[in-house]
Amino acid sequence: MGNAVVTFIMVLYMAFMLYIGWRSSKKIKNTDDFLLAGRNLGVFVLAGTLAATEIGGSSCLGVVEQAYGEWGMSAMWYLVSKGICFVILALFCVKFRRAKVRTVPEYYRRRYGRKAGLITAIVMGLPFINLTAGQVVASAAIISVLLGVDYTLSIIIVAIIVTVYSVMGGLWSVSITDTVQVLFIVVGMVIAIPFALQNVGGWGNVVSNVPPEVFSLTGGMGVMSIISLVVMYTASFAVGQEAVSRYYAAKDEKTAIRGSIVAAAIYFIFALIPTLLGIITLATVNAGQIDASLILQDGAKYALPNLAMQTMPPVITGLLFAGIISATMSSADSNLLGGGSIFANDIYKVYIKPDASSEETVKVTRISMIVICILSMFFAYKNDGPIVEIFVAAFTLRAAGAFVPYILGHYWKKASAAGSIASIIGGSVVVIAMDWFGLNLWNLDPIIPALIVSTVAFFLFSYLFPVKQETLELASEDDPNAPAPISISPDTAVL
Repeated sequence: MGNAVVTFIMVLYMAFMLYIGWRSSKKIKNTDDFLLAGRNLGVFVLAGTLAATEIGGSSCLGVVEQAYGEWGMSAMWYLVSKGICFVILALFCVKFRRAKVRTVPEYYRRRYGRKAGLITAIVMGLPFINLTAGQVVASAAIISVLLGVDYTLSIIIVAIIVTVYSVMGGLWSVSITDTVQVLFIVVGMVIAIPFALQNVGGWGNVVSNVPPEVFSLTGGMGVMSIISLVVMYTASFAVGQEAVSRYYAAKDEKTAIRGSIVAAAIYFIFALIPTLLGIITLATVNAGQIDASLILQDGAKYALPNLAMQTMPPVITGLLFAGIISATMSSADSNLLGGGSIFANDIYKVYIKPDASSEETVKVTRISMIVICILSMFFAYKNDGPIVEIFVAAFTLRAAGAFVPYILGHYWKKASAAGSIASIIGGSVVVIAMDWFGLNLWNLDPIIPALIVSTVAFFLFSYLFPVKQETLELASEDDPNAPAPISISPDTAVL
């Protein structure tokens, strides 16, 4: 009976997501509607989709996994750092909104030329496969525990549902489902805490059954890792299509700022919740109230769903699972749309069929999303590492080279095409050398030396190979080498 109740809640929730996708599809009339929700997102929908997009499997199951393991209380910084990132991005999002582009590679193409645009599309498009795979892993972890079905089948179920509603409604669908999902995420995980505490015998038993160092705010992760997370997320989300497209889609500049601040507040509030659940799970195991083999029978990333199935009432378990599935789906749909947008807008329409109609571009975006989903399923099936590591690696690669030219391109008139290309290549090479080939640079996280190399390369090559005309204006899409003015609104924007 218990499993039937949980399954019913989950099926009802997923059916509701599909319904939203179907309803949102009725709003799609052109490419801007599909990719940018008609550039008409309000504050609360914008904040909800910004928050839900980056509260994914790593922020729920991954943080629980790390709080249970090596990080302890310091695991909360994985989420706090995202909140800090969105406060910082509130300072830049007005510039993002004014550019009136659809994708980050489009900005590169119109600011620095076709070569820079193509390189950026490749460097930023490929990580979406890995990012989507990470969310599918987290979702499949829930489905496989819940239904007791094969992990591979769980991957297929999740991938199909996310792809169907995302492909139907584009950013309208994704934004509305995200806003609903962020409520499920917070509520589902919050209501699980008192039941987990009751099972272990109260907070006093939690404290007495875990080592004191678990409660260190910085000890488990380390100060340098925390700083690196803030830097990495700021650099990654500033150029990540799944995040920046929300600023492009904001109704106006003030909405972009306010939405970013509200999203940051959601992160600050939510950060403690999965962290506490991980620590409570550790205390439950250490107190001998539940066999560790039941919690970890499928790996540490399954700790929370297994704990819930063993100790919580069916309705609470169902709501918790719906919250976690919300987190993973809300990020997976954004990653699918981000990757599909880049291929259709910056590769297909520029290099394959420049005269493609709006309807054809939307069709190609949808097909691209399906292809990304299939590739993500393969990577999800092959993955056996910690969820957090999947995301950090993907975020770092795309942030390493693209961040500096994108941000400074809005402010520095002397930024050149050569500088942007050198920056992208230099930063990416450093990350690949450190992450894939084990290069150790003073025990620093890859993002720090990568951004240093990227910055030096950007300024050096911009001076060695200067622009012919110093301007902040973007070229028209018809002739990327002939700058045309973009619409500029007043420089002042208030909250």
